[in-house]
Amino acid sequence: IARWRDERLRQVTPATVKRDLVLLGHVFEVARKEWGIYVHNPVRDIKLPPGGRPRDRRLRSGEEVRLFTACREARNHWLLPMVQLAIETAMRRGELLRLRWEHIDLNRRTAHLPDTKNGEARTVPLSTTAVAVLRALPRALHGDVFPGVTTEAVKRSYMRATRRAGIEDLRFHDLRHEATTRLFEKGLNIMEVASITGHKDLRMLRRYTHLKAEDLAQKLG
Repeated sequence: IARWRDERLRQVTPATVKRDLVLLGHVFEVARKEWGIYVHNPVRDIKLPPGGRPRDRRLRSGEEVRLFTACREARNHWLLPMVQLAIETAMRRGELLRLRWEHIDLNRRTAHLPDTKNGEARTVPLSTTAVAVLRALPRALHGDVFPGVTTEAVKRSYMRATRRAGIEDLRFHDLRHEATTRLFEKGLNIMEVASITGHKDLRMLRRYTHLKAEDLAQKLG
């Protein structure tokens, strides 16, 4: 396994190799704990590669307007509202694609997500902008908010839009980082932000806060 790790590191990033090894180790743990197969987990005996620095790409001056313009020109007419909602709600791409009208209450300004990446349901509050975006969409009582749209279609449309906008190195997932940072900028505390974004590990949110010692000193009095 250590030899495979080293060979794999020549092909992909350390973060990818680390995820692969964690998954492999989980297989052994499930076999041992759930299936009663008494086997040693060899992944425990090797050093995992570092995960790499988390991305902190944010929208720069003028990029949001250019991005929205390029999305508006896209052949995929769902792209613009998806990008707008990603920035307003901090939802992941997969969560946006699984949005259903029966789980959205525009009067209460909430969107319920019964199926999320971390396996726990959550209800996301909707800003006035998010509500306006949703109200502008063709609506049914039931069904998908973005019917017939696939992950690959969004990925390709988004890549073409960023190229047209002249924006480099801005992934769709970076919009979630942008949205999360904006929540902190609005004054929400870490628990409030976690309830919106669905982060289970609060350590993941610390990098978004950008707390300054001088600001904390002012709060101490």
